[in-house]
Amino acid sequence: MEANIAIPSDGKNTWNGGGVRPFNASYGKMMMWFFILSDALTFSAFLAAYGLTRFKFIDSWPIADEVFTHIPFIHGVYPMYYVAFMTFVLIFSSVTMVLAVDAGHQMKKNKVAWYMFATIIGGLIFVGSQAWEWNTFINGSYGAVKTTEGKVLQFVKDGEQIALSDFVVGDRMDAKVQHTRKNGLWFESGSETVPEYSVAQVLASYKADPSIKIRSEQINLEEKQKIILSREKGLAELSKGKMVVEGANLKVNEYGNTIFADFFFFITGFHGFHVVSGIAINIIIFFNVLLGTYEKRGHYEMVEKVGLYWHFVDLVWVFVFTFFYLV
Repeated sequence: MEANIAIPSDGKNTWNGGGVRPFNASYGKMMMWFFILSDALTFSAFLAAYGLTRFKFIDSWPIADEVFTHIPFIHGVYPMYYVAFMTFVLIFSSVTMVLAVDAGHQMKKNKVAWYMFATIIGGLIFVGSQAWEWNTFINGSYGAVKTTEGKVLQFVKDGEQIALSDFVVGDRMDAKVQHTRKNGLWFESGSETVPEYSVAQVLASYKADPSIKIRSEQINLEEKQKIILSREKGLAELSKGKMVVEGANLKVNEYGNTIFADFFFFITGFHGFHVVSGIAINIIIFFNVLLGTYEKRGHYEMVEKVGLYWHFVDLVWVFVFTFFYLV
């Protein structure tokens, strides 16, 4: 028995190929919503994994206010200010995208072009700022020592964290020398960089300066501060030193738990990839606007579709910002 399917004769109610339009949306916008939904589930899984891992290592997780304290040319003074600036720029670019879509509905080509241009500039500022933040995070600011037990030891003076360069003196006290064309020596495997200081050098400098104390990666959850060890306890821990850590990568992390750096690179990098993709698409749409492509079509639906993607990228960053920097 064959089923009779009624297909509306009015072209306005059909959806490319027949049938009724879901929610009266075009095929392109519906597919964009499907993509956004699937991508939202992906980001949700990543952030859920981050949250569960952080809860598991809550007593040794790096404190964001002590990690992200940098502004170009000013280091270690204003926590979160630069990240807040990045967030503001991205959200403002979402506003200009709304204005571009609205101008498209009114068929105002010049306004669409200007607002699209402002959106692209905002995206470029955000991506550039994120690249600078990555570079700062990778290079580090203070340095630390990792023990044979995997603990990360930081150094403080008068209650404030200080860099290794603030108290370590003398020459390296081991045989490891960085390979250069001059000396022709190679003591490190692969292409790893030899730290500026050796563990023995740090240990000797620590013993020589009684004002220096060691801060462990463990956190006093009530005070939300890392625990500062006594001189004796600090010396015992530092004696177990395995390597000097400068900055962060996928293997070591001067700020504390290495898994924090793994998640930071992966999730912010994945989001950054989305922003770069959005900028590239926006540039293509921008030039199409200038060429009058959408004027000829009689609508600016492409601007609206890329606008949906851009708003999604902004919304995701709000969650990433909350998980990594605020909570």
